[in-house]
Amino acid sequence: MTAAFLLPFPQFDPVAIHLGPFGIRWYALAYIVSLVAGWLIARRLCTLKPVVATQVQVDDFASWAILGVVLGGRLGYVLFYRPDFYLTHPLEILRVWQGGMSFHGGALGVIVALVLFSRAQKLNFLAFSDRITAIVPLGLGIGRCANFVNGELWGRPAPADLPWAMVFPRGGPIPRHPSELYEALTEGVLLLCVTLFAVSRPWVRERPGFGAGLFLFGYAVARSFCEFFREPDSFLGFLPFGTTMGQVLCIPMAFVGIGLMIWAVRHPRLAAAHG
Repeated sequence: MTAAFLLPFPQFDPVAIHLGPFGIRWYALAYIVSLVAGWLIARRLCTLKPVVATQVQVDDFASWAILGVVLGGRLGYVLFYRPDFYLTHPLEILRVWQGGMSFHGGALGVIVALVLFSRAQKLNFLAFSDRITAIVPLGLGIGRCANFVNGELWGRPAPADLPWAMVFPRGGPIPRHPSELYEALTEGVLLLCVTLFAVSRPWVRERPGFGAGLFLFGYAVARSFCEFFREPDSFLGFLPFGTTMGQVLCIPMAFVGIGLMIWAVRHPRLAAAHG
């Protein structure tokens, strides 16, 4: 395949909505849509029997989740990906609008928010986490689509005869895998179908921790797979044995997920614990 036949990158306007001198970028819109849609679905999931939280409590948790995602995502990026740079440029940590968010850091931030909120509201932490994590893939899928629109986090060089190989504006003249779309389909659509199907089953809802464990393990597998097609960050490159930072961070996530599912199966059901 010659360069004339390579699939060009669609030239999206990075601003989704223009409001005079202001504008809402696709990435910001992705966060807004994800949070609103996730909140509405979570209100329904948490009231499925056995009930783990009221809709008012889900409403209250929304602000906690936003703080967990933003603070955890930013600090995770700083600590996991570029600690040397931010150690010498600490004020750059505050420049969130310039990009630089880590899903693994955001996940830790949400876990902390879940722990603190559950304690404050006297909720079953694992049962509440099962319902909340079930809708996380929705945000992941929408977020990866926004990454694609922004022309960032592109994939590794692809065979020239790959029908959907694409030339990214900032990725050089060679065809690449549109890895953002791979992640949107696996971490987003596929994982969302799995988690929503699981939480719709009474067997899963009655075993606190199983749903959250399934999400953690499912994400770790999907992300690790997609990392084989995603170009590593230029400032990190490949780690030993050809791995990437994303894959390394998924290892403990996978083991925690497996452990949670095993623990949930071996312990009393939620319905039995509440009579």
